[in-house]
Amino acid sequence: MFNDTRDFMAALRSSGDLLEIEKEVNWDLELGAVSRLACEKDGPALWFKRITDYPEEMTAFANPMATWRRVALTFGLSPDASLKEIYAEYEKREGKLVAPLAVRTGPSKDVIKVGDKVDLYDFPAPMLHDGDGGRYLGTWDMVVSYDPDTKWVNWGMYRFMIYDARHLSGFPRPTSHLGKVFQDYYVVQNKPMPMALVIGADPMSHFAASATYHLGGEEAALAGGLRGAPVELVRCETNDLLVPAHAEIVIECEVLPDAVGLEGPYGEYPGYRTGEMGNGILCRVIAVTHRKNPILTVDATGYRDDSSTITALTGAVAVKRRLERHGIPVIDVNMPREGAVHMAVIAVKYGGKQVAREILETLTSRRALISKIFLVESDVDVYDMGKVIHAFSTKCHPAHGIHVVHYEGRANTLTPCYSQGERAIQKGASVLYDCTWPGEWSREWEVPVKATFETIFPQSVQQKVLAEWKSYGFKD
Repeated sequence: MFNDTRDFMAALRSSGDLLEIEKEVNWDLELGAVSRLACEKDGPALWFKRITDYPEEMTAFANPMATWRRVALTFGLSPDASLKEIYAEYEKREGKLVAPLAVRTGPSKDVIKVGDKVDLYDFPAPMLHDGDGGRYLGTWDMVVSYDPDTKWVNWGMYRFMIYDARHLSGFPRPTSHLGKVFQDYYVVQNKPMPMALVIGADPMSHFAASATYHLGGEEAALAGGLRGAPVELVRCETNDLLVPAHAEIVIECEVLPDAVGLEGPYGEYPGYRTGEMGNGILCRVIAVTHRKNPILTVDATGYRDDSSTITALTGAVAVKRRLERHGIPVIDVNMPREGAVHMAVIAVKYGGKQVAREILETLTSRRALISKIFLVESDVDVYDMGKVIHAFSTKCHPAHGIHVVHYEGRANTLTPCYSQGERAIQKGASVLYDCTWPGEWSREWEVPVKATFETIFPQSVQQKVLAEWKSYGFKD
């Protein structure tokens, strides 16, 4: 269990998964470029210890969980744990909620600045990508907000750009939990929304904030369940929101209901720069608290970033739970890392046209984040993309096995293949490739026998070959 980012960094150092960069690195593109290339090379997490224009006590920690090794370590598993083992560990923990614990104070209160003393440029927020609209302070973060109607406290991970020394601008999608609460309650009543941008909490709190969790779900309790212990929370200085007491940085602000701030474009998690500079929400910063020698946590978003592991993992389990609730015979779900949270592989006990349509309808009814779905049967390991591609190539009928649903008002506006016009009205589509045998086919006479070791040889022959394997000269 890690109490904070620093505990996690110490564990990564011990396992060889942290590179401490002593050389001075410029916050203007260089830090982002180094972090981006490290992601693409499956390199270690990075601790930038000297940043141009900033004192040595201001450092940055990039790509906390951008590899499965680091995700495994977060759960206390061996860094070499298989993807299936990591998924199973998350599933085991995510249903065991542990309520947070309110405390009077914590390290996040080491330094407190209010009002005119606040200057967001005190932190080494990087210009992460060439062409970004500005310097992004909130990437590996968690945003705390409150819905007065339902008394729901929401944690989410959203991007936030420095607008000026006292303001942030951000882009919560309209279908996101933060966007929905802001529009449905605060904008309607013309009230500013209290918000806290938390940077550098314990790893499981960030995990929970990025999770695809249901409306009304308490991410603080989810984080406690994932940690196996309560998350200690402390009250903000200028509002009643509770935030992790061991966070590196907490920015207290209010989202203005009657103002907008230019935001973007930005190199996003799907692996592309999305959109142009446009109107985002505008947040007035009222106070900042932070630890001594605060560490700015950074997600170098793009191909194979942190979302390609943790958001994919939590999203896959959320999809599985949702299908189970709708009576669909789901066995397992995987959202492959390279799919940029746009693709899912779903294994079912039995398939067919009806099951395919039910899955599409279930996964696109409120917001449609996944646009490509591969439906396979239990003989295909959803974590083995070679076997998935084989099933797709041989079992998906090119005329009858492809199902498409179109929608408007709930598409993922960050999907790169959508036009600007489609994104403006949240118009999109999802496709399901049915890689299962037709339900009306006879399993005995019409379904062909798979030509693999486990399916086309008698058990007696398989057992003999396995028993004699090394005697043939094989090493393993």
